[in-house]
Amino acid sequence: MAPRFLSRLFSSRQEELALLADGLLSERGEASGVARARELLEAYTSAPAEVKLQFLTMLAERFAADPRRIEEAIARYQADPGPELARKLHEAAEARLQELLRRLNLAPGGTEVLVRMREEVLRKLPGHPELRRVDADFRHLFVSWFNRGFLNLRRIDWSTPASILEKIIRYEAVHEIRGWTELRGRLDPPDRKCFGFFHPTLVDDPLIFVEVALTRTIPDAIAPLLDVSRLPIDPKRATTAVFYSISNCQDGLQGVSFGNFLIKQVVEELRREMPHLKTFVTLSPVPGFAQWLARDAKALLSVEELEILKGIEQPQWYRAPDIDAVVRPVLSKAVATYLLQAKHSSGKPRDPVARFHLNNGARLERVNWLGDLSPKGLREAAGFMVNYVYDLDEIENNHEEFAHKHAIASSRHVRNLLRVKPHATATG
Repeated sequence: MAPRFLSRLFSSRQEELALLADGLLSERGEASGVARARELLEAYTSAPAEVKLQFLTMLAERFAADPRRIEEAIARYQADPGPELARKLHEAAEARLQELLRRLNLAPGGTEVLVRMREEVLRKLPGHPELRRVDADFRHLFVSWFNRGFLNLRRIDWSTPASILEKIIRYEAVHEIRGWTELRGRLDPPDRKCFGFFHPTLVDDPLIFVEVALTRTIPDAIAPLLDVSRLPIDPKRATTAVFYSISNCQDGLQGVSFGNFLIKQVVEELRREMPHLKTFVTLSPVPGFAQWLARDAKALLSVEELEILKGIEQPQWYRAPDIDAVVRPVLSKAVATYLLQAKHSSGKPRDPVARFHLNNGARLERVNWLGDLSPKGLREAAGFMVNYVYDLDEIENNHEEFAHKHAIASSRHVRNLLRVKPHATATG
């Protein structure tokens, strides 16, 4: 009895959501439309997971574009081509779901609920490919709703409201923040800064944030930057701004790019505030390196090199006495090979962090041996970290070369690593 009862209950809840959606699209009055949008979002939010999935699947089937309307619009345009009929063709080709989402967005708190709704779509997408159409409509609208022109850059520091600081701890995706003491070490010292993008409808919820360290040199390891017991330096003596962590906060905004705007605007902000800063650089992870090394490196490395690299399969391999002489040169070459030669299906670098910074116009500057000895750093990148330099005189040209030719701006140091010979390492 219980399963049948639950089935009828879920069916009833799903049909209620469907009727509310149909009614919202047929509303003409603004006030009644807002009320119905609120009712639908509240019903969706309180629904069980099974009903939410049924509702999202229904959106893909019931709120797609009308093929007959498209055919009629095409025929009219072909008979009399012109801008007005072209506009009507565009309107006919748009999925009804996009208009439904626009109307839902009118409800108080609507934007946040829709972002969470897309998170649900993305979670279910691997097992429900029919949701791709729903995801495409969400992404199309979010790209315009979260346009850079609507975003506010805000400084995040130790005086920022605790409700936001708690989210910084939770959203940090690169270097885990283990409690308030570590957070204070990243925000409070005078040589540390943090900036985030906020949207007017998500006032206390950052979309993305970047953590910055002011230093006198380009760093080659993350531990000293995160050490809460370190002595801060006088920001006036700093020459370098280091972007050491960039975290996207909203899974539902996947595919909507903020990071390129964020870094460039933060660079401008820092230059205005501290004109003595000369170098803008990242200390970045290499998250795909270990997976590539285990699965695909044989296509670009020699048999002899692969044999040497088996040494890192041992626990605590980085403490072995001959590691510097034998493994380090070959492993460094492997990282450079991965970053410069391993390609994504798009023809751009396989590493996602590399694609991000190189597309922004940065230069691949340095590969850092044992830059991150955390469990995550060892597991994902064999301990390596990378510096990307944002040279303001080169950014635009680097971006154009990368965007149109997939050309990677890199330093001589990185390119020279490709020339390492295994036999030369044994003698130092």
